[in-house]
Amino acid sequence: MMNMAISPFQFTTDTATLCLFDTQALKHRLNDEPDWWSIEADELGELNAGNAAFLNLGADGTYEVVITDHIEQPTVRLFLKVPSGNIFIGAGEEATGGELEPDCVWGGSFLSVQPGLYECLASRGENNRIYLSLKKGSEGSNSFTSLVRL
Repeated sequence: MMNMAISPFQFTTDTATLCLFDTQALKHRLNDEPDWWSIEADELGELNAGNAAFLNLGADGTYEVVITDHIEQPTVRLFLKVPSGNIFIGAGEEATGGELEPDCVWGGSFLSVQPGLYECLASRGENNRIYLSLKKGSEGSNSFTSLVRL
């Protein structure tokens, strides 16, 4: 288990989506359409490849993200490939695409970790609070058959 030393942070979304990804893992999407991930097959493909996690929040708005070492009863469990150790956590609007990479204009944050494979656990709390836990794992892909809702 890693100790994630990052303060809670906020982000705002108009697509009701939180995304997490290593910036290197989505480089192949840089010249794609800005909203490529709004196509269900593309979103699911990157999720199952372990390149990105898109968590549907059910509503637009401002959310607070709390990085924690442990989540007792996670709503979501998935795996991510983290080739560079530079993870973006924030609004779906900032997913790599349209010749742009995330820069936290909608809020969000970057998390620096050791490169490798990670298990990500997520759950929702009260008042638009989202809890995330990232720990080193041994798997880098997922087998979801539908989009992930949080």
